[in-house]
Amino acid sequence: MTTASTVWWNRDPVPTLDEVTNQAPQADEHDATSQSPNPSPSQGLGVLHLFLRPSPLADRSEALAAFDRAKDAETQVVTVAMLGHKADLAVMGLNNDVWALRRLQTDLVAAGLELVDSYLSITELSEYAAGLPDQMKNDRLYPQLPPAGKQAWCFYPMSKRRDPGQNWYTTPFDRRKELMYEHGTSGRKFAGRLVQLITGSTGLDDYEWGVTLFAQHLDDLKEVVYTMRFDEASAEFAEFGPFYTGMVADPEAVLGAIGLS
Repeated sequence: MTTASTVWWNRDPVPTLDEVTNQAPQADEHDATSQSPNPSPSQGLGVLHLFLRPSPLADRSEALAAFDRAKDAETQVVTVAMLGHKADLAVMGLNNDVWALRRLQTDLVAAGLELVDSYLSITELSEYAAGLPDQMKNDRLYPQLPPAGKQAWCFYPMSKRRDPGQNWYTTPFDRRKELMYEHGTSGRKFAGRLVQLITGSTGLDDYEWGVTLFAQHLDDLKEVVYTMRFDEASAEFAEFGPFYTGMVADPEAVLGAIGLS
């Protein structure tokens, strides 16, 4: 038998008239961007990779307008003419405001571009980045893309294995740090030839990281991935997803290359 003092669940007391009249105006339920709290990353940038192909209704002028609106919203936009059957166009958007990334996706689909795949991640500092100079940390959290002179482009997702005897997450931290240092040493051999962006996607997409590479030549992309797969961190623990490859160019050139001229 319950008593009058029993509290049921999480029911709040009835507000007084003063409390009701002093409340802030409610956001329009149809204007999601005005609601709080903001779901954007607390630091760094949201990174959205969109893979598209033109539908019969694709409109070049509307697609270009979508890119212009994204840039007005301070979204960094990288456009890529894709090679192979997986997609015709890749669009990489970076912005701290994830609603701006959502608007870019909506506008491109409204322009008649069919979305065939996507990947969501965020820029981050890894647990092995302690001690890096502040400028290097800032470059990882707030990269400026695309880099000049590097039109060869590749993206792939990856995770670390959790197999018996090959479980990255039961390996002691000091050993993992040693393996990642070896991995980084291999990558630094390609300094000047290649720009790499590793973004975190644990809990956000199907893999744990997204890797985006910019290089001058396609064989640079091939060589760096081949070389680094011999590192123990990759050879013993890495699982790779599909690879997407193409050429970075301005939106006008890319749309022309996929038949929207």
